[in-house]
Amino acid sequence: MRKTEDFLTKKGVRPTAMRMLVLDFLFDKKIAVALTDVEEAFENAERTTLYRSIKTFENKGIVHQIDDGTGVLKYALCEDCDAHTHSDLHLHFHCTRCNETHCLTNHQIPQINLPEGYSSEDVNLVVKGLCDQCNE
Repeated sequence: MRKTEDFLTKKGVRPTAMRMLVLDFLFDKKIAVALTDVEEAFENAERTTLYRSIKTFENKGIVHQIDDGTGVLKYALCEDCDAHTHSDLHLHFHCTRCNETHCLTNHQIPQINLPEGYSSEDVNLVVKGLCDQCNE
């Protein structure tokens, strides 16, 4: 738990008991999770507290939000983000069979040259198909 507390402190987040539990939950996951997944894991916790924890993590560059096309936002741990910029410009993969969304951090989104006068605020690239487990 000390490692989690130190991590949050370095990111500028006050390490409350619930924030540390939620962060440990996210560290244990190898896939992106929806807010409902967090709520199910901590069913005795206030939903507002869980939502605020996730939003604080997002604002401090601890997690990034993924729109995988399912209509439910997912969250996954960032690698090298901070409170000012999310630099996790990598592919996301959504398995159409098991419904899991994975960060493919070794596959970066290429630089996209927009027409003059356009400016991007967010880039999201989701590949859909069968994951390695469902493809066996």
